[in-house]
Amino acid sequence: MEGNFIKIGKNLVPAEEYVAEGHSFCTGCGEVLALRLACKALGRNVIIANATGCIEICTSPLPVTSWRVPWIHTLFENTAATASGIEAGLKIMMKKGKMPERDIKCVAIAGDGGTSDIGIQALSGAFERRHNFLYLCFDNEAYMNTGIQRSSATPYGASTTTAPAGKLSIGQTTWKKNLPEIAVAHNIPYVATASPGYPFDLMNKVKKGGEVSGPAYVHILSPCPTGWRSPSNLSVKLGKLAVETAMFPLYEVENGRYKLNVDPPKLKPVEEYLKPQGRFRHLLEGDIKEIQEHVNEEYAKLKAKVACFAA
Repeated sequence: MEGNFIKIGKNLVPAEEYVAEGHSFCTGCGEVLALRLACKALGRNVIIANATGCIEICTSPLPVTSWRVPWIHTLFENTAATASGIEAGLKIMMKKGKMPERDIKCVAIAGDGGTSDIGIQALSGAFERRHNFLYLCFDNEAYMNTGIQRSSATPYGASTTTAPAGKLSIGQTTWKKNLPEIAVAHNIPYVATASPGYPFDLMNKVKKGGEVSGPAYVHILSPCPTGWRSPSNLSVKLGKLAVETAMFPLYEVENGRYKLNVDPPKLKPVEEYLKPQGRFRHLLEGDIKEIQEHVNEEYAKLKAKVACFAA
């Protein structure tokens, strides 16, 4: 322990916890691990708007709460709008002298469904209006809280309750929507991807996003043992394998400039990531080959963007 920090290797991690014990997340949940790290990176001077979803349900069962910072529950579709209103309200109150000038970061939290599907309109509007806020998407790749229904962030070939695999269906028939690239298209100052498999990278990116002046977006992969049908002790490993196979590359875009944060000398085959997950158990060799080809193509596109700014 060094002051209010814990030293882990060469890294100093804040000792204070902003998400209290006693929550009701599933055993091995990668999302709560990512949430805990993100909150440590943000610190105390935040106001969080949280859409309906696993994080909201598991941290706020009436009459108790796991939150140790100001927190507001909002609807599935409008967490970005709520954060925008908080940010605008704080700005006006400080301007009128009704509260002292201070740095309070407005943070919006939602899952992949509340971000890529029913929340994308509010999110796009908040980006376009240039609100000074940080948006964290915790992506467990389906509507896990309401029964593992598919979302537009569900990977191709995954079996869910509303896109089940069967004799005539592979499961999810569309490719995962690329929300980080949609955020980049809004020309906002900071966009990044993160995974609890790389905890210090995750914390650095959330901290950087919180310090940006203007809108920032961090897309966090959140392994879900329940929905992914994976062993509860594999969440961190799956968070690493997603990156090592390029199923979920780690990169950031600062003012339009791309940077790869992890670039393995040789990518592992996607099969190593898919096999431990029951949602992909039905996939045939040809299906896995198709996914591998798609991943190779998308990763090549990303590396080409990175190379443009490295030259």
